[in-house]
Amino acid sequence: MTQLNRLNEFDGLIPKLRSVSDAVLDPQRYSTTAIALHWLSALAVLGLLMVGWYMADLPLSPLRLKLFNWHKWAGVSVLGLTLLRLLWRWTHRPPALPAELLGQTPTWQLRLAGATHAALYGLLLLVPLIGWARSSAAGFSIVLFGVLPLPDLLPKDTALAELVKPWHAVSAYSLCALIALHVAAALKHQFVDKDGLMRRMWPASPARRVEQAHLP
Repeated sequence: MTQLNRLNEFDGLIPKLRSVSDAVLDPQRYSTTAIALHWLSALAVLGLLMVGWYMADLPLSPLRLKLFNWHKWAGVSVLGLTLLRLLWRWTHRPPALPAELLGQTPTWQLRLAGATHAALYGLLLLVPLIGWARSSAAGFSIVLFGVLPLPDLLPKDTALAELVKPWHAVSAYSLCALIALHVAAALKHQFVDKDGLMRRMWPASPARRVEQAHLP
């Protein structure tokens, strides 16, 4: 029984080892969980923005109502993902920038990158919260995925809903601008500077995942 218990304990360690294996192999890479949350959020935000632009000019119809519900569900999902990402970032320290990159990058660029990153997180929280508040003030409570009723953030007030409405658009366009800046910076690092910085957040190749899965 003692040997069997040891085998069970070893089997329980394997998932933990795999979750940190990428950081062990390359301490400059983000963890698998951080990478997965990043790209899941990116896809969700892209879909959210595309649906938002498309549905805005649609006439009142069942399709418009359906897209508005999907848009709200996606917004709440992005809000939850962002909170999860912040929690993960707080409990799992991100990898430091390579020393050679720190030595070559002007201080103002490092500060701008940090400010952009913080603003991205801020807007990923703010945009869905403003949309949620506007929906509440307009008298349309959100029922997440048609199953889970969410509390209203504001009381029903048509005038207040109209006051909040433009702020949702302004914050969404600001988020688009920051995303464009973020993507442009990543592409510059990859194709102009060729410093490999983008690989820190790029999903591991199949060969790399096989290598990680066979860690002792």
